[in-house]
Amino acid sequence: MATDRKANLDKFIAALDKAVDIEPCDARCDMIKRILEQAFTHKLEILDDAHMQPADGTYARHLVHKDPAGRYSVVAMVWDVGQGTALHDHAGEWCVECVYRGLIRVTSFDLVGSPDDEIVQFKAEDSVLAGVAEAGALIPPFEYHVLENAIKDGPSVTVHVYGHELTHCHIFVPVDGGYKRERRELGYTA
Repeated sequence: MATDRKANLDKFIAALDKAVDIEPCDARCDMIKRILEQAFTHKLEILDDAHMQPADGTYARHLVHKDPAGRYSVVAMVWDVGQGTALHDHAGEWCVECVYRGLIRVTSFDLVGSPDDEIVQFKAEDSVLAGVAEAGALIPPFEYHVLENAIKDGPSVTVHVYGHELTHCHIFVPVDGGYKRERRELGYTA
């Protein structure tokens, strides 16, 4: 029911409002991770149908909530069959990501060398399959990763809580000798 979903979202946002002021950043992200895991373990419905619609050709980004004080934002991402991201960072912003529906593969990378180099190298670190209510945190400088839908018969949905509003990131394009960093502007799916 829409009324229940709105009440659930309000309760969820109230919990995040308290958590985003926790210092240091790793403690903040741990608390947000617990909020997401608990909510989705108990199948708390916070997303409406519009937040769970895939997009053609790329994963969908749907703004769920933007804190009026600018401290954080909540974004639902919908990953249709075969969709994923390029190797990317979060432009120095912390993030907690949790699976709402489906299954996601997350592959983490370590940057080898300096992020200021024209051509950078990466070392694959870990690849995990994350199911419903499984969450992870990205706290700079450990923020390089690839996300992709790991199921073949439908979309997966994740919820991301970012410090502030993530309006851009950097993707890493393979070139001779490594990867070249490119700024990517981020918007929301209509």
